[in-house]
Amino acid sequence: MKTAILTDSTAYLPKALRDELNIFMIPLSVIFGEDAYREELDITMKEFYGKINEGGKLPTTSQPVIGHFVDMYEQIAKEYDAVIGIYLSSGISGTYQSSLTAADMVEGLDVYSFDTELSCTPQAFYVLRAVEMVKQGKMPGEILAELTEMKKWTKAYFMVDDLNHLKRGGRLSGAQALIGSLLQVKPILHFNDKVIVPFEKIRTSKKALKRIADLFEEEYKKGDKFQAVIIHANREDEARKWMTELKKRFPNAEFGISSFGPVVATHLGEGALAMGWTKKVE
Repeated sequence: MKTAILTDSTAYLPKALRDELNIFMIPLSVIFGEDAYREELDITMKEFYGKINEGGKLPTTSQPVIGHFVDMYEQIAKEYDAVIGIYLSSGISGTYQSSLTAADMVEGLDVYSFDTELSCTPQAFYVLRAVEMVKQGKMPGEILAELTEMKKWTKAYFMVDDLNHLKRGGRLSGAQALIGSLLQVKPILHFNDKVIVPFEKIRTSKKALKRIADLFEEEYKKGDKFQAVIIHANREDEARKWMTELKKRFPNAEFGISSFGPVVATHLGEGALAMGWTKKVE
């Protein structure tokens, strides 16, 4: 069986890497007024922040429509017998559900959908592991079982500068956002049961980043090898500085750096920082 790997744009895998590994991608969109821009295709991060800084009404986002999934499946069916789609959390987007609905509209292709229950580069960890297993000749059932097992040790924690973005987008409850604003805290957030919730309330950015590093240390001390990523929303200098500190503290971990693309940055706001990790499979 020839199996394709599909993900959505919020995995933020570079196009060159997607092309190299034959990863299919379906985009979400960011909407400014009457204009919709497909992430990773129609708008760059620089262009996105340029539009944000112009002022005016903040953008909204939208998931791929079912028809786009049908078109993608039909394209994949020309060369493959099966496709495994790996998507951002169903608790913050309907992308996963749309993938399931569209699967019933296509013949000649076995469609499997996987809900990572998070997003961004940690989502990409699942995608890259699936690609490795396809190369090893594994069947879809084996790959999905491995991805499910990965949920036990794949984690992400993030800090935002302004909770109002998450509140406005409905990704965080109004009461939680109000409490954060009143106390002027820098809460650490994470995904729990597919949705974004506060993990701990911290007073300063410095303490919040230290706490996230401490959480990683709890896993690191167990002796497994980890790959980790620092993700930023137009905050590259601070992200690289933090990564340098983390490399010194955790010399046996593999670190990378990434950024929140337009769709996720719309909800987190400029200035967000995050760290995600998973076990490194040798």
